[in-house]
Parts: sequence; structure tokens; C-alpha cells
Amino acid sequence: MRELQAGLWHWQAPHPYWTAGERWPQEVSSYAIDDGERLLLFDPLAVPDALLALAREREPVVVLTAPWHERDAQALVERLDAALFAPRPDSAQDLIDKFGVTAEQAGDGSPDLEWLRSGGGNVEWYGPGDRLSIGIEAYAGRERNDLVLWIENVRAVVAGDSLADFGTGFGLNEWLRAGVSREQVVEGLRPLLALPVEVVLPAHGAPTDRAALERALS
Repeated sequence: MRELQAGLWHWQAPHPYWTAGERWPQEVSSYAIDDGERLLLFDPLAVPDALLALAREREPVVVLTAPWHERDAQALVERLDAALFAPRPDSAQDLIDKFGVTAEQAGDGSPDLEWLRSGGGNVEWYGPGDRLSIGIEAYAGRERNDLVLWIENVRAVVAGDSLADFGTGFGLNEWLRAGVSREQVVEGLRPLLALPVEVVLPAHGAPTDRAALERALS
């Protein structure tokens, strides 16, 4: 675990469902922000003991940038009685549009966060353009539920899979479904450049800076 600035930490852990055929590295990143009242855990996996101890002194909150980043979310919600903020999982139609599967194959939609949909936790669903009750602003990424977050008090951008480093450098995710262009995604994220961004925190890859964000959106 590394403290990037006062009250902002980064750590990495091997994703438990990673396989050798994945296009992304096994080590994934998580972050924590202590605002003095809450401890915000972003896409958390294998949270260090020191942060778990701090969470008991704060109001713990788990924030997911994408529903498929649930990682240790359920265990943390149950263990810490944490609130959770997450984009909604893919519907059956989303799966059809993204992957070209049949309606039968799509079934009832993605199984991501199924435990929440059945009443298993305190969740606030959010989407592009929302300002969360914890003071975070959500920007549209390459999908309606793959979001990029602005946290003003630490001047940080937290990114899911829309902006990532999959081993070849930080940039815009090249995987876009049919009907979505790179220009459309960049246009949705360009307002971030009008903000006083100092640090960029991707779920895949190491923390980086404003210059990297500018290059990714150029």
C-alpha cells in the first residue's frame, strides 16, 4: 500500500478470476480516500488491514466504477456495514447489444451485483451525469455503466475500464462495442480537462497524472 497524498492510498492485488487468456494484467488497482468523516473504497480488492481498521473509525463507503468491478464489495458491505454506490448491471438488452448474444443467452441480464438486486445491501445506483450524495461526480465512459469519477477534494479522477493501462500505457480502452466511436467517448470525457485534475487513478494500471489524461483524450 502506498499513500499518494495525505488521506489517499493506492494498492494492487491479483484478481481472483484472472486467467492467462485475459487482455488485462492480473494485478488490479484499488484506492481509498479518507475525508475525515468517510473512508471511501474504490473498486476494492484485498483491502489492507490498516485501512480496515481505519474504516471502523469512519463511515465506510464502497464505490464501484463498473458493476463487474464488484471484487470484494459484498464481503466489505457485510463486514463493515458499508454503504455501496454502483452503476447498474447490464440488462438483457445490454448484453445483446454488447456481445451479440441471443435473447435466450442474455436471460435476465448480467449476474453482476445480483446479491444487491435481491435486497442484500444498502446501495445507491448511479449513472452518467449524476452527482453522488458523497460529493462525487460521474462522467460517461465507453458504456453507460463504465464510469469515470471526479473527486474534487483530492483533485482526482478515478477510472474504471474506460481509461486504463492494460500493459501498453495509459489511454482510452480500445474495446468499443458496435455503434460507439472513440470520438464519442472522448467527447463525453473531455469536460474533465476543464477541472483542476492532479492525479488519475485507474482500476487497471498505476496512478498517473493530468498529462497522461490529456494525452489519452487528445
